Formats: sequence, C-alpha cells, structure tokens
Amino acid sequence: MSDGFSLSGVFPASLTMFDEAGRLDQPATHRHLASLVDAGAHGLVVAGTSGEFVAMAPDEKVRLVATAVAAADGRVPVVAGTGTASTAESVELTRAAAAEGAAAVLVILPYYMRPHREEVLAHIRAVGAASPVPVLLYNNPANSGTTELDAVDVGMLYREGVIHGVKSTFPTVHQVPEVIDETGPDFAVFYGGFMAPLSGLAEGAHGWISGVLNVALAEALALYDAVRAGDLAAARRWAAAIRQYRYLYTRRPLGQVGDLALYRTMLELRGEHGGHCRLPLLPLTPEQRARLERIMTENPALRGIAVSGAPPR
Repeated sequence: MSDGFSLSGVFPASLTMFDEAGRLDQPATHRHLASLVDAGAHGLVVAGTSGEFVAMAPDEKVRLVATAVAAADGRVPVVAGTGTASTAESVELTRAAAAEGAAAVLVILPYYMRPHREEVLAHIRAVGAASPVPVLLYNNPANSGTTELDAVDVGMLYREGVIHGVKSTFPTVHQVPEVIDETGPDFAVFYGGFMAPLSGLAEGAHGWISGVLNVALAEALALYDAVRAGDLAAARRWAAAIRQYRYLYTRRPLGQVGDLALYRTMLELRGEHGGHCRLPLLPLTPEQRARLERIMTENPALRGIAVSGAPPR
C-alpha cells in the first residue's frame, strides 16, 4: 500500500475523441478532458469502458494517458485503464501509464477467456506486484464475462498490498458497504454504475466513476456534495435530475442506441465537441438526433444545470 494514497470524489470515465475516420484525435481529447477539470471534476479516468479501451492499440492508450496528464496539468489525478485480457500486456501498459504520469491505474478483470477465480487473482496479483503506482480493481464481471471478485477477495488483495481501491460496477450496490467492511479507510471505493449513484454514495462509496459524468458532471458534483453534507433532500433532487440521463438509455425513447453515442450527441447539441465512436459502435441516426434534441428541449434537466440553476423539485 502506498503511504498517503487517497482518491475520492467524482471522476468522469472520460470519452476518447476519435475523428470521423476513427483516428485518435488528441487535440480534441485534450480539450474535452481539460473542460471536465475546469468544470470541477475531482479526477479523470481514461482508457476505461467509456473511453473504448477495447478498440484501442497499446500505443494509443499510452498517448491517451499522456494527453490526459497534460490536460489535467497537475490539478487533478489521472487514473489510467491498463487492464487487458493478457497479464503481460497489462503489466506493460501499467508501467507505461505510470511513466507518463498516471496517479493510479484501473485494472479490469481479465476478459473473454473466462479465467476461473484463481486465475483472475493471479492476474491481479501480477499486475499489482509490477505496478509503480496504486492499482484500482475494475470489478465489472458483466462486461468482462468472467468471475467476479467478492468483498472477501477484494479485502484479501487489499491486505496483501496488491490493490488500493476498487471501481465496483454491479447492478446492485450492496457490494459497496461489504467491501468497506473488508478493507480500511485508506482503500478507495468507487461506485461504478449509473443506476443508483445516490445509494452507492450513501452506502459509503468514496466517489463515483461513470461515463454519464461526461454530460452530467455538474449534477454529479452537487449530488456528491449533498451526500457529504448529509442533505438527503437535496441529494434526492440531484439524483432525480441524473436519472433523466439514465432514462435515455434504459427506456429507449430513441430506440436502440449506445450510451456513448448518446453522450457524444448531447455534447454536440450543447455546442461542444462530441467526436465519434469507433466501429462497430454507431452514431445516432439523423432521426434519432432530432428526437434527442426535442427531448432535451422539453426536459430542462437534460440541458444541464447551467440553464436552470437548480435541480428539479
């Protein structure tokens, strides 16, 4: 465990900006990341799921980390996603990210080959042993398609000095307090979904990491502050505002659309740069874009609090 290690707060799982041809657009990515920091993000997560790490080559990930560190400019920590299906590649990326200035790394469960529990533990231990910076476990079994590590496993890895935090991405939030029970005050527990951030933070999570924070950062910061202040009424109002973003994905008013395409188009409709996803992820159709614009016009919560100045009541 690194002495003095501490991460907490609202960390956007940042979009990676690609151009129309699918090339990594470092200037646009720099601008987006800097804008998140300017808006008050407590830290940045890059090369995560929302950053489309699975569609990126190793050298692109290293360039992305360098871009993020430059955009943060020492104001907030950068957490780099360095986990892959390969232990050797994960170790190499972790060392490279640390060399570029990442404050910590986020290591996904090894995916696709469906390694069993002991293989997953061996992978995380190997990366942790080789990492020059603190390691956060990205416990996301649904996306990785492999064995989850439960709270007891996480506590064991913490006591071994292998990991220093976790992004807990499950449909439920009971894992958050269970992990807190198994670890210590110097272990960073981040709620990692977008279904129940108020519940996750109220259960004791030290922060929130999610892709929706690319477009709902101000609301998330207000939610985080309300929970820390013990103002449940305000926290509920901010959580209600954030749910409007979730409904665009879960209730499908636009039909079948990806969450990243939604975020990118929302940024564009607000006059910001949204960039492109890499294939096979598709952008919104012109019809879907027009429908989203109408929904945003009709729903003040989706235009951002800069318009309304206060959460809906």
